[in-house]
Amino acid sequence: MATIDPLSAVFGALADPTRRAILARLAEGDANVAELAAPFRMSQPAVSQHLKVLERAGLISRRRRGTARFSHLEAEPLREASDWLDRYRAYWDQSFERLDALLATLQDERAE
Repeated sequence: MATIDPLSAVFGALADPTRRAILARLAEGDANVAELAAPFRMSQPAVSQHLKVLERAGLISRRRRGTARFSHLEAEPLREASDWLDRYRAYWDQSFERLDALLATLQDERAE
């Protein structure tokens, strides 16, 4: 099996709405599989599969506390993804500025 680069793994994990919801829940604090599965109409094994994807992407870590296994958000890969996306923010800002200028010109022409 080919090795996937870390950023691709993060974006792949984030592509699924269930996994994004799990990350949002883990931002509130650690949780076990039963707690993470509660809001979803799926089995705990299905949620465990989502957790494996998140773990492989480095977005969560899992630890045992007694007999329970808790998942913990690892936010660093999200920062790295955000940093990558920020490179394109200037492009979008410039595009919106050009659009604003065009709209202003069109409104001025209409007013004449």
